[in-house]
Amino acid sequence: MFKDILLAITPSELCDCAAEAAFHFAQRFESRLIIVHVCGMAQGWGDMEFLESSGEVAKIKASVEEYYKEKLRGLENYEVKVVPGVPHVEILRIARKMNADLVVMGPHTKEYAEQRSRMWGMTGSTLEQVSQKAACPVMIVAKSTPYGEHNFLNIVAATDFSDQADCAVHYGGQIARHYKAGLTVFHCVDLSGENGRMSLGHDEVKRAIAQSKANLEERYGDKLRGIKSSTFEAWEGMPAMEILKLARMREANLILMAHHTRERDPEKAFLGSTVIQVALNSPCPTISVNRHFDLRCGLMYDQTGEAVETSHKAAAGAGG
Repeated sequence: MFKDILLAITPSELCDCAAEAAFHFAQRFESRLIIVHVCGMAQGWGDMEFLESSGEVAKIKASVEEYYKEKLRGLENYEVKVVPGVPHVEILRIARKMNADLVVMGPHTKEYAEQRSRMWGMTGSTLEQVSQKAACPVMIVAKSTPYGEHNFLNIVAATDFSDQADCAVHYGGQIARHYKAGLTVFHCVDLSGENGRMSLGHDEVKRAIAQSKANLEERYGDKLRGIKSSTFEAWEGMPAMEILKLARMREANLILMAHHTRERDPEKAFLGSTVIQVALNSPCPTISVNRHFDLRCGLMYDQTGEAVETSHKAAAGAGG
């Protein structure tokens, strides 16, 4: 299902959960795995150009290989890349060059992990930048899953009815068909006003929820035919909290989302905190999908749910 995987890491326990997921997928699908560590964050900008010539890059690469030595046994098609530069720029560059169909990331830094416990989301991080701009899906893994248990049996796809969210739902439908999984498509009716308080009455709230659920069925019903079990849910609340609540209720193995924004151009859209809030607090992996993207496997499915033969990945920049 995933044929070319990029794992972006720092060689520490902070990224172990993401690494475990990437190693599992690489073994299961006989994927090519590129493990990327970008150095230069701790060094001054003037020192970055000397990292390679000084031999520092080679030392870091050796430490990465040593750190993951045991877990890499059994993997034949992998490569470790250590490059100097700006982390999100280099990760995106390598992902484009290798034509990745999945980028896997974890919280990435100690500072990030510590601040996660004190606030919902952080702006401007490597995680946000990559999730926002990647041409392929980005899987964020913040919690450990026992090795070999990355099976997607119950999937939640959250939508705000934007074009980008349509891409996430479509991709979720493909994964659900591939795994014969259940899929719940969810919309959170955000009724908070400027002061954060609900401004609608009880009857108006009920009508808004009923209308949202009808919109879900109309917008996605036909496109999700052929899935073992697909359901639509809508209720009010704070989007991140309600998505996490539904994921717990459904015992979800995977959450799919897109930029929760009305900005039509995903390159200009700033990744709202909702995706990061969910990803860093979810017990299961979260995939950010911002453009139309097809699974690369023996069978694809059209929008009616019919299987069609394919041998290549769809153009990642096709737009949703």
